[in-house]
Amino acid sequence: MKGLFKSKPKTPAELVRATRELLVYVDLHWNSHEPKRAEKMAELSKLIRELKLILYGSSESEPIAEACAQLTSEFFKENTNTLRLLINCLPKLDLEAKKDATQVVANLQRQQVHSRLIASDYLEANKDLMDILIAGYDHVDLALHYGHMLRECIRHQSIARYVLESEHMKEFFRYIQLDHFEISSDALATFKELLTRHKSTVAEYLSKNYDWFFADFNSNLLQSSSYFTRRQGVKLLGDILLDRSNSATMMKYVTSKDNLMILMNLLRDDSRGIKLEAFQVFKLFVANQNKPPEIIGILVTNKDKLLRLFQDFKPDKEDEQFDADKAQVVNEIKALEPKKAAPS
Repeated sequence: MKGLFKSKPKTPAELVRATRELLVYVDLHWNSHEPKRAEKMAELSKLIRELKLILYGSSESEPIAEACAQLTSEFFKENTNTLRLLINCLPKLDLEAKKDATQVVANLQRQQVHSRLIASDYLEANKDLMDILIAGYDHVDLALHYGHMLRECIRHQSIARYVLESEHMKEFFRYIQLDHFEISSDALATFKELLTRHKSTVAEYLSKNYDWFFADFNSNLLQSSSYFTRRQGVKLLGDILLDRSNSATMMKYVTSKDNLMILMNLLRDDSRGIKLEAFQVFKLFVANQNKPPEIIGILVTNKDKLLRLFQDFKPDKEDEQFDADKAQVVNEIKALEPKKAAPS
């Protein structure tokens, strides 16, 4: 008889409300010896999995737009703070529930309700949640989950601006150099996203923070003892400087003799990969038609060494663009002459 009276499936909104109630319970009673705690944690994990299935669909069915919209509306309903509860309770979930919760939060950043990304409105009013997510890089069991959530949150331009303008940007240089490879890689992925996604915001940020930012970038990334950090750092530098939105920053960077010396050292790195990435930035110094005298002086002094270096300098695969760039760099260097001092 029991099978004849199956309970009616919960609607997406009801699932969110049930999840919220259990999150409140977990938040309040985590350190208690309440006898039903294990049962409630199991139920919470089940509900989070159901939320994920609605948002992502399954192997048998695609997600239904209306169901996703209902779920999203209830999740970000005013004064409910479901996202804050989920982030705060993440450390208390088991690994599979952590993964499911991470995917739910990530997906919700892209869900539109009446053509609006309502997650962005919520985050705009709760920017301090970014502080919690970023601090997650200091916790091995949370770092990758919070890092994934963070990258999805900074898809919203105002949230990316908040992180860029915060003191957390200095912390990223530390996170990128952590001994835990997966965490340092994740932090670098977030750092890159912050510096490449929102063009106008990034250009403004680099203009205002040029001095300290590139001083830290050069010393922590380009001059790191870690091969991975040096390679990813110089690649990211190329991505930043070659973006047209950052042309003013690029012009400033390539007039510095200290920056040039760092790039020339990277051209001599033992790693072919690092040399090739360094070339993409070095060519900007050479191509600059308004080189300061000290830049010309360094290039002239090292002319023979540079020309010898470029003789056998090529990627593993044929690359016509690289060959053309290298030929132009070589011709520019050959043509360089020391600037004569103006008569007194």
